[in-house]
Amino acid sequence: MEVFFLSLLLIFVLSVSIGLHLLFYKHRSHFTGPNLPPGKIGWPMVGESLEFLSTGWKGHPEKFIFDRISKYSSEVFKTSLLGEPAAVFAGAAGNKFLFSNENKLVHAWWPSSVDKVFPSSTQTSSKEEAKKMRKLLPQFFKPEALQRYIGIMDHIAQRHFADSWDNRDEVIVFPLAKRFTFWLACRLFMSIEDPAHVAKFEKPFNVLASGLITVPIDLPGTPFHRAIKASNFIRKELRAIIKQRKIDLAEGKASQTQDILSHMLLATDEDGCHMNEMDIADKILGLLIGGHDTASAAITFLIKYMAELPHIYEKVYEEQMEIANSKAQGELLNWDDVQKMRYSWNVACEVMRLAPPLQGAFREAITDFVFNGFSIPKGWKLYWSANSTHKSPECFPQPEKFDPARFEGDGPAPYTFVPFGGGPRMCPGKEYARLEILVFMHNVVKRFKWDKLLPDEKIIVDPMPMPAKGLPVRLHPRKP
Repeated sequence: MEVFFLSLLLIFVLSVSIGLHLLFYKHRSHFTGPNLPPGKIGWPMVGESLEFLSTGWKGHPEKFIFDRISKYSSEVFKTSLLGEPAAVFAGAAGNKFLFSNENKLVHAWWPSSVDKVFPSSTQTSSKEEAKKMRKLLPQFFKPEALQRYIGIMDHIAQRHFADSWDNRDEVIVFPLAKRFTFWLACRLFMSIEDPAHVAKFEKPFNVLASGLITVPIDLPGTPFHRAIKASNFIRKELRAIIKQRKIDLAEGKASQTQDILSHMLLATDEDGCHMNEMDIADKILGLLIGGHDTASAAITFLIKYMAELPHIYEKVYEEQMEIANSKAQGELLNWDDVQKMRYSWNVACEVMRLAPPLQGAFREAITDFVFNGFSIPKGWKLYWSANSTHKSPECFPQPEKFDPARFEGDGPAPYTFVPFGGGPRMCPGKEYARLEILVFMHNVVKRFKWDKLLPDEKIIVDPMPMPAKGLPVRLHPRKP
């Protein structure tokens, strides 16, 4: 009997040993080839993902990048992230190379969780769906369209502050910033303005956004499982809205140009076919995520830095009050007003330099190529990092100093300031984000001064920067 159990134990140990050997062999086989970039590949499956993520959780995502640049004396290095062989391209030269070679040597890549949360996009791929979306968006984000949005943004901002800020001694900024940007997106993308209707989406939407870029384990209790449930709920609600809009369009109760939803329902592809309802629901959902999370993070950090730097706040206040005092009673902001907010936008840019809402993004090599003398194999994932330039003293002298003057005149050198990405994949909503941020700034400084309640509140990055406690502040209303 003892011999039998000993034999079973030996078989088990041998099987595990062979399995681990094959796992390590397969892992290392992805990193073989002549003249690859320097770097470490870490453990199978895990790679260096935990180190990559943990530096963000500790509030210093740039540490992962700069530690390795220093160690390898190279602005391109190999690693393994999210279970994939990868290379990190740091610095302005790396940004320029990736942005300039979109759809030539590289294309966009997302973790598998994205396709699983948006199942209809797997009919082609998330990359193909993104290309279709980029063809649909330009007319809604061109200057003449954006000019129409400013008054609506100001109206929503006034309602938001009346509902959520006025007559309060203290507020928590981050959830309120998300509420504001989500309300705006619902109004401008789908013509939904009723706060009760918006609130119906808000909680499941936040669950979805927080679980979208996570380990794709679909088990009860995991963020990914909750994200899929939230996605299914939201898409069901969106389909009901889409069906009603079809009826309204047919009966002339809705305009063909009133929002992105109407345009998607009426648009046709090269073969004259309309998008199906589920594809439209997924695209609207993607737009809500893109038009919500990054701007709300930027707004939150604007409040943080203006609380810490009273002289910055005062200059923003002076600029905004000059605009406010030029308006008639009840007159909404317009395009000309926003163009006068030059200093305010420089402040917003400096905030996004120090706390970029988009920390970076992945590409995938679609062919073998050489960069900086190193071979990059086809199929490798390539990561560019905003922090690799934003916090580099070579690109921005005294990078930790808050200095809006960096953006005066011609501003930073090309490919160094990249909060919206760059090249063909630069965020198509960049100007939309500028408007909603400036409209928020106008309305908040006009009403309040504020103090941070937690002077040393920790910042975490997961995947966007956010104050650990949501940035609670004490409000000091200004006299009308």
